[in-house]
Amino acid sequence: MSPQSGFTAEVYQNPYLAAGAETVDAVITVTAGEGGAAPAPTGTPSAAEAIMIDCSGSMGYPRSRMMEAIKATGVAVDTLRDGVLFAVIAGRSRAEQVYPSHGMVAASAETRAAAKRAISGLTPSGGTAMGSWLALANRLFADVPAQVKHGIMLTDGRNQHETPEALRQVLAECEGRFSCDCRGVGEDWAASELRTIASALLGSADGLEEPAELPAAFRAMTEQAMGKSVADVKLRLWTPAGSTIRFVKQVFPQVEELTGRRVPVSDRIGEYPTGAWGAESRDYHVSVQVPPGTLGEERLAARVSLVSDDNVIAQSLVLARWTEDDALSTQINDRVAHYTGQAELAEVIQQGLEARESGDDATATAKLGRAVQLADESGHEQTAKLLRRVVDVEDAATGTVRLRRDASSLDAELTNVRSTKTIRVKRS
Repeated sequence: MSPQSGFTAEVYQNPYLAAGAETVDAVITVTAGEGGAAPAPTGTPSAAEAIMIDCSGSMGYPRSRMMEAIKATGVAVDTLRDGVLFAVIAGRSRAEQVYPSHGMVAASAETRAAAKRAISGLTPSGGTAMGSWLALANRLFADVPAQVKHGIMLTDGRNQHETPEALRQVLAECEGRFSCDCRGVGEDWAASELRTIASALLGSADGLEEPAELPAAFRAMTEQAMGKSVADVKLRLWTPAGSTIRFVKQVFPQVEELTGRRVPVSDRIGEYPTGAWGAESRDYHVSVQVPPGTLGEERLAARVSLVSDDNVIAQSLVLARWTEDDALSTQINDRVAHYTGQAELAEVIQQGLEARESGDDATATAKLGRAVQLADESGHEQTAKLLRRVVDVEDAATGTVRLRRDASSLDAELTNVRSTKTIRVKRS
């Protein structure tokens, strides 16, 4: 714990293991308070924002879609703090910079007005190649020294005009350079694509049911980005000799797999990216495999540190204690149990919707039934409500459901894109 940094890290676990047991699970709650960031060097902009707007031909049907996207972009520009660097990008089969003509410009009354004049002339035409939009944002960000770099990307369609391999390559180039929140509007966007982009760039993904929701959504995303003050925080895990990390996941406010993103510091120390932080709280599930100990032995399973600019800003310990008391060793910490269920919930929703799309009704029914059961058990009311858009629920407690034949593609994509959103464990 490091109050001076504004960050704390609290460990929730049952450290007691039965004889021969080798797995230690813990949930790490990381909280950042107000004023947790070090001040930016004099003359360094605090943030930079790239707003990427789908201007492909489909954005013109209905007309309100493009009109609301223009309005929303103007709202985002107005929400920027004075001095924040920004640029607006029109996304089609290739990216085009709308404002300024090159580079990024500091937000002011004058530049906001100029940006909104340029945005008002946007017209829909052409196709969709999201990788080119992100690549242009990456080039713009590379030329500025801002503390926090953030993108907003809106699309109404699928990434039809570049290969999946091209998008993956661009994401690899952008990873760690900036974060990006993605939103879909209309009925033709793909949840899996938005989640892929948001996951790689440590942002969020969601869909909107109506174009009229765009201005409020853009304001919310921009306000949240303006609230970030610590640019790049890493979760650093040290394990003693003989121990290994089984997995690391962010589990609140959404499920995000981090295991494969480990950057080695040494043989026994690895770092995992968590992105930019404002005043907020997140939970991480860490699972460690340890050599079995003797009864009565206590051992350090892992040391968890939060690191910014190579400075440790918070720290906690994950412990292991071997006992012959079954009442102690069989208990599962409520947070660990809750988030294990939440991770399974996200997985079975995605598997069920994939099976539904491929025509495998039996698998879809089983998986989505399990999702309904998990949502009911955990009290995840929003996910339960979304699931009822794609299945008729006969008995939530047992997961007995029937696929809805009247479910739209939008129903399925909204359920999919929001599948990773989690809730915290309910307190009795």
